[in-house]
Amino acid sequence: MSRSLSRRSVLATTAAAATAAAVGPLATATATAAHAAPTLPDGTSKDKVLVVGMDGLRHDVIAAAKAPHLKSMMANGTYGTSLLYADPMAATSSGPGWSTISTGVWPDKHGVKENSFAGKNYGKYPGFLARLAQVRPQLSTYAAVDWKPLDAQGTVTPGADAKLVLDGDADGYTGHDATIAAETESILRNQNPDVLFVYFGQTDIAGHNSGAASAAYRAAIDVQDGYLGRLLTAIRARPSYATERWTVIVTTDHGHTDSGGHGGSAIEERRTFVLAQGSGIAAGARPADTRLVDVAATVYRQLGIVPDPAWGLDGKPIQERSTDPFEALYPALAGRTDETGIPAGILGWTRTAPSGWSVVNSAMGTGGVAEWRGWSFATDEFWSRSQRDQSRELNVRSRGIFAVADSDEWDDKASSGPYDSTLVTPAYAVGGTSTVTLGFTTHYRQEGSQSARVLASWNGGTPVEVKRYTSDVISQPQALTLDVPAGAANVSFRFHYTGSNNWYWVIDGVKVTAV
Repeated sequence: MSRSLSRRSVLATTAAAATAAAVGPLATATATAAHAAPTLPDGTSKDKVLVVGMDGLRHDVIAAAKAPHLKSMMANGTYGTSLLYADPMAATSSGPGWSTISTGVWPDKHGVKENSFAGKNYGKYPGFLARLAQVRPQLSTYAAVDWKPLDAQGTVTPGADAKLVLDGDADGYTGHDATIAAETESILRNQNPDVLFVYFGQTDIAGHNSGAASAAYRAAIDVQDGYLGRLLTAIRARPSYATERWTVIVTTDHGHTDSGGHGGSAIEERRTFVLAQGSGIAAGARPADTRLVDVAATVYRQLGIVPDPAWGLDGKPIQERSTDPFEALYPALAGRTDETGIPAGILGWTRTAPSGWSVVNSAMGTGGVAEWRGWSFATDEFWSRSQRDQSRELNVRSRGIFAVADSDEWDDKASSGPYDSTLVTPAYAVGGTSTVTLGFTTHYRQEGSQSARVLASWNGGTPVEVKRYTSDVISQPQALTLDVPAGAANVSFRFHYTGSNNWYWVIDGVKVTAV
């Protein structure tokens, strides 16, 4: 099937090797024979989680569909939307997307960049079912998929006590999605599972065949919404439901263009969401700092599992908010001024610094694009829309609002003089401590004579350089630990960037800790 190959081509030899190496389940149902639902071990937890994956579901189309169950979950749960990476980190395709969801880390860790799964690193970053089998083996777990690579490549099913694996590419997703819904409904009603991952693929097929703007795509959403409703009803019908704490998470791996297709860097292809309802998850919340890596972390939180830092998770539970100072700037966000390529309705930038912070532009040239004249504060959608395919899409570890110095975009309008801007933090108390650590996330691209320096000022004195960037750092956490000089009562930090139509520097998640 040409659409299946263009959508999700898989190397058969790689798949076979992955199957042989995968953790074997206790029971497996396949499409080759009629089957009853497998018998799972009896569950051991009152905390239970159902994760529902809907492939290629563009979240901004849900409003135009009927989708009563998704809309009810939005009203009664937390619904966070965000944008994916793009090449060269990874394509906006299913292999990287489901790997990101399952493992809780970005493609630069799990290694899956496209649908061949070449470079996968599930040994170090396993899916959450495999991780649960390691740390909480007494849990009863189940997985059902009809895109076979999610099983054959070891993305989702390893660690499950039982699994249903069907071949939607060969047989069609419509019937197999229905089978997955029916079997999962039976297990929820008649057995005692603890954690389930179920996958529906027809939304993606409808997107490819008819486009995300089509009635057929909305109809596919409604069908899968009906499956979701059946699963929710089955949960509520459980005799032990009153004593259980259920969390239901719905998510997707990528979006679709209006005309159909994905894999590229268009905003519509990059759209993803995490929707969760359950204990401790706020009703009606619309966080702006949620990312696709948060699914696995939310599963762990709802099960009472504290991730080991050695797991290297990039995600955080959906109910956990970012607390860096830039998140206070939402009321100040404005629409475009000079960036004519960004839709007028998107409020996504400001030059208003957070309380206690400042931007020094005394050495800055004149003119240029107003949004980027010196350090600004922006959202991912606003900034990445300013210019596609220059790696702005790779700023995946920033959340919500971040600080950005972008000499490349600034110079797109007539200007004179250099780009020279400094972002200054408040003064942090360090009296009586021996070391201070400046933590932050950075996304930096180097070119030409551009410079990026971090400086420290003790007691308001002359700033001293403590870090200089001379090569690309693609969205990575940073930690600079400094000895506190004798007599120092406080320290402030400066992020000094200079350039001339070069690249950019992003800073987010700033945290200062003195001990």
